[in-house]
Amino acid sequence: MSQDSRTTDRDPARPDAESDGKASPEGVPPVEEDLAAAFVREAEVIEEAVEDGKKVRRKGIYLLPNLFTTSALFAGFFSIVAGINGDFTAAAVAIFIAMVLDGLDGRVARMTNTQSAFGAEYDSLADMLSFGAAPALVAFTWILQDIGKTGWVVAFLYVACAALRLARFNVQIGSVDKKWFIGLPSPSAAALVAASIWTFHSFDAEAFGFKLLMLVIVAAAGVLMVSNIRYYSFKDIDLKGPVPFVVLLAIVLGFVVISMQPSVMLLLLFGAYVASGPVMAVMRKMKQAPPAG
Repeated sequence: MSQDSRTTDRDPARPDAESDGKASPEGVPPVEEDLAAAFVREAEVIEEAVEDGKKVRRKGIYLLPNLFTTSALFAGFFSIVAGINGDFTAAAVAIFIAMVLDGLDGRVARMTNTQSAFGAEYDSLADMLSFGAAPALVAFTWILQDIGKTGWVVAFLYVACAALRLARFNVQIGSVDKKWFIGLPSPSAAALVAASIWTFHSFDAEAFGFKLLMLVIVAAAGVLMVSNIRYYSFKDIDLKGPVPFVVLLAIVLGFVVISMQPSVMLLLLFGAYVASGPVMAVMRKMKQAPPAG
């Protein structure tokens, strides 16, 4: 055997043989993969996306929009915990915070071009907790449990309707006019319930009549979510274009009015939005009806 062949050939039985990433020779134990690296590899999110008309496999998730979604999820969970602890004002405020964060995550994703299927599914699951389970559980813990079986049945009705609303919204994306929502949006339904809890609780309104009123509000919000009544989505408003100065002045005055009595003003605001759907539906029916005589 030549000198060159002796120096280039490796003896696989030698303990100092270098690993080339292939299977270990017989008699040599394989190198164990680091547990942390294995966990990261196995838990990695891989999804298919269409970029420039081509299907690509994308690994990982976008951090920024999912941080907003996680914050909204935390606010919804905090609302439930606060309701269980009897702090119903904080519970209602947390639902409104979740509503603001939920409105930001989608806009941030579009502004930074970080939309993904994972983000959409994660947002929907977070909405289910923040705008489905949280309002119903807080309302039940505060006042609906005093009505007995009817109270928890209505609370469950709201949760089920919120789940159905979110599922229907996910399958209708891209097939309906963006100018309108079909059915009451779950954040608006949650805002109506949260504002009612915040207002009635701050005024110590716990008479039987208010219990029945809260029962009707929760049930109506749930039914409207799964109805076919159209609600204006405000998505056709151009936030980038110039507006008259009076618009900015009106927004500032709106914040001032809301800050004077937040619970009452938010209840009036979202109550008007919830009522706008049925009112416009009745007006459309009246216009379509043939004239009498």
